Amino acid sequence: MAPDEGAPPSPDPAGKPRSELAKRVASAVVLIPLALAVAWEGGWAFALFWLAAGIAMMVEWTNMTRVEPRRPVQAALGLGLAALTFALLNGLSLAAGTAVLVATAVLGAALARGGQGKLWAVGGFAYGAVIVLVPPIVREHPYLGLVGLLWMFAVVWATDIAAYFTGRRLGGPKLWPRVSPKKTWSGFAGGLVAGTLGGFLVVWVSQRFGWIQPFSLRNTVLLSIVASVASQLGDLGESALKRHCDVKDSSHLIPGHGGVMDRLDGFWAVSLILGAVLLTVRLAT
Repeated sequence: MAPDEGAPPSPDPAGKPRSELAKRVASAVVLIPLALAVAWEGGWAFALFWLAAGIAMMVEWTNMTRVEPRRPVQAALGLGLAALTFALLNGLSLAAGTAVLVATAVLGAALARGGQGKLWAVGGFAYGAVIVLVPPIVREHPYLGLVGLLWMFAVVWATDIAAYFTGRRLGGPKLWPRVSPKKTWSGFAGGLVAGTLGGFLVVWVSQRFGWIQPFSLRNTVLLSIVASVASQLGDLGESALKRHCDVKDSSHLIPGHGGVMDRLDGFWAVSLILGAVLLTVRLAT
């Protein structure tokens, strides 16, 4: 998630804005190498990394939306996410994976109280399932693999960083003030340009070294544009959810970032789109 950008922060004698940025940088120094290391490793290590992320996101979602009874619902949904990882790593069929998805959603809805609680429980499971499934599927895909994953990272990270610094430097009209008061159109444009360039460079370099089969660079640019926009919409969507639930951060797990949802909202949106494309291709073949 890109931090709120916009006009430069007001003077703070305690140096809070600078301190928060320092925390964000320190967290990124730890998390980015870890994400790249498990991406390189692939297999069980990579799948378990994203299982942990998906469970954390599901827990943050159900905490924010105040699903009750909290712990039984979270336990059931967490076991369902673990079952999805097991199915994926053991090469079970799409039908078996779908059965796990449906059974867990039904169980979560049955456990949760109230109509809204049931919807929030199913939504939290679906939110976590995207992160649990899509990155490992991309990593093991014969035509995407590590490069496809690096493309996702490049688009999302470049979008986040550029949106933050461009918005703070240029300011200007607000993007969606009711949801995220500090985000600006200049930040959106800066993120879009940087995300598109980042995605293009990953594919271009990969082709130069023969790491992937040739893809149309024009299509790469178009896909990177879509992914960058999706990343920023994912950020705004999570901001809308937090505003609805009247919380500032999804949790306080990551210093300077908030929660796992706060860190992965943009990556989640890109994963959702790419997962939908891969599922459509599989069903069509």
